[in-house]
This record gives sequence, structure tokens and C-alpha cells, in this order.
Amino acid sequence: MTALNERSIAAVARERILVMDGAMGTMIQGYQLSDADYRGKRFADYPSDLKGANDLLNITQSRVIKEIHTSYLEAGADILTTNTFNANSISMSDYKLERIVQELNFEGARIAREAADEASTPERPRFVAGALGPTNRTASMSPDVSDPGYRAITYDEIRTTYREAASALIEGGVDLLLLETVFDTLNAKAALFAFEELFEERGSRLPVMVSGTITDRSGRTLTGQTIEAFWYSVRHGRPISIGLNCSFGAAQLRPYIAELAAIADCMISAYPNAGLPNEFAEYDELPEETASHIQTWAEDGLVNFVGGCCGTTPDHIQSIAEAVAGFPPREPPILQQCLRLSGLEAIEVV
Repeated sequence: MTALNERSIAAVARERILVMDGAMGTMIQGYQLSDADYRGKRFADYPSDLKGANDLLNITQSRVIKEIHTSYLEAGADILTTNTFNANSISMSDYKLERIVQELNFEGARIAREAADEASTPERPRFVAGALGPTNRTASMSPDVSDPGYRAITYDEIRTTYREAASALIEGGVDLLLLETVFDTLNAKAALFAFEELFEERGSRLPVMVSGTITDRSGRTLTGQTIEAFWYSVRHGRPISIGLNCSFGAAQLRPYIAELAAIADCMISAYPNAGLPNEFAEYDELPEETASHIQTWAEDGLVNFVGGCCGTTPDHIQSIAEAVAGFPPREPPILQQCLRLSGLEAIEVV
């Protein structure tokens, strides 16, 4: 945490609803980068196909990533998420880039930290969340329908993977860890265990946000858990917030956010897609429409952190920031207990 961010995110989140940024992938697509752009000089002769390895851009196109971060800050984001969604040894094995995972995470954190610090003021600090995606393997299900007992990965392999990524994010200067787009709670449990190992080793802890994703309107994760079951399965990790992202637009996500807000004894985060994808897998929902839905969440006292996922842009974030301005954040009846359990009880009382 820098000198400009002397107040904790927990303290600032008690004052107002905080706005997260929007989609990174959507913005990267707008640059229409070539394979050569992804490779840069350092990876010009790399034997694997690297186009689409967005996390690699932290090294080869850091200017682009910082420009995207800055555009979200200018739109009104309070929290930047690092460009590290897939920067783990499991996911990066698809590109044969496992050996640079630590560098990808450190650089992703450093770039976001630099952008956030340039925009921060004592009156309005900006925060950096180290993004940790779900990996592309699941500990709970078999990828082979003919062998339901088979697992492509173990709990310990996932734990080690998350520990490596989180450690580099912390070294790079993030203010909190964001475990996002969780579809398999066992994967998330491995990540939470890895975080606790790091915190114990370092002698201090960072806030942890946990955000799940549901697969359809049954309101269940890919591994079959209900919203309530998901919350109680990760509550032991003492997150500062629990929430949902991706899958749906704001209109479709609302009932599940309301369900979560009714049971969780910590803060609530929500960052939906820009509506549902069209027949070309593109997102058409206008910023004003997304913001109007999210404004009702704020009016009804459901949220503490809001932002955007797939298809959202700085225009969406600006509209969302304007829509929730002035509304008080959700305050669970036992918020102070949640902060105490999170190890973040030393907050300012306003």
C-alpha cells in the first residue's frame, strides 16, 4: 500500500460503494494486436503460438495494458484488477509459458500499481486487486465422461499454482487478492489455503475478495452448488467480500446477488457482463442500461463493490460510477464481526 493509500480498502468501502474496473479482454481486442505484437522482441522466435495470451502483454505490450488501466481510472474506477486472470502455471501451460508465471504476475501488479498511484489522491485513493482466475482445470469433475473418477489435477497442484501467482502479485504491490470467476469450489478452497500459507509466512494478511460464477438460471455453479452452499463453502477463508461475476448481464444476475446479500455476513461484490451475448458472441448492452440495473442494486442496499465483466468498457464503468454515486454501501448487521474475522478490524469509524 502506498502513502496515498494509507486508509485501508475496508475503511473506504464503509464510506461509499466502490467501483471496480471493466473487462480487460474486451479492451485488448480493440487494439487488434497481431501475433508479432503479442510476441514482442523477447518472444519473437518462441516455438508456441502466443496470440491470445493476454497475460503475456504485461511483458511485451505493457504500454497497452497501462493505457487500459488508465482509461478505467479516468472513467471513475476505484479498483483496478490486474491483467493476470490466466497467469498461473496450469493455464499458461497451453502456451508453454509456465516458467514466466511469476514474472507475468509481478509485472501485471506493477503496471496496475503505477497507474493507480498516478491517479490516487489522499482524498480518493485507488486500489489494485490481484486477479486470480479459476484455471482451466477442475478438481471436482472428470474431463473424461467414460471415467467419472478421473481428475486431471490434484488439490495440491492447484494450491501450489495459486500460491506461486499470489506471491508474485503481493510482491508487485497489490492491495488485495481477487479470487474470481469461481466455478469449482474445491479449486477455490485450494486457493484460499494457499493464501493463508502466504499470509502466515509473511506475518500479515491482505483482504481477499471471492467472486463466483453461475452457469444457468438455476443459480448453481458448474459443480452444482447453490449460491448459499457456495457461500458457506468459502466462508472459512474470511473474505472481505463475496460476490458474483460473469455468466449474466445485470438484469439476470440480480436475484442471485439479492440471495447472496441476504445471507452473507461480509461485503458483497457484483460485476456482470454487458448483457447476454448475441448470436455472434458479442455484447450489445449499452452502458446506460447496465448502469440502470446496477443502480437498483445500490438503491436496495445490496452491494459494496460493483463493476463490469465481459463486454464492458470504460463507458460502462463511467455510467455505473455515476449511477451508484451517493448511495450508501450495504452494511451487514455484523459487518464489524466480518472485518474482525478478516483481520482488518483496525478501520476508521466515520
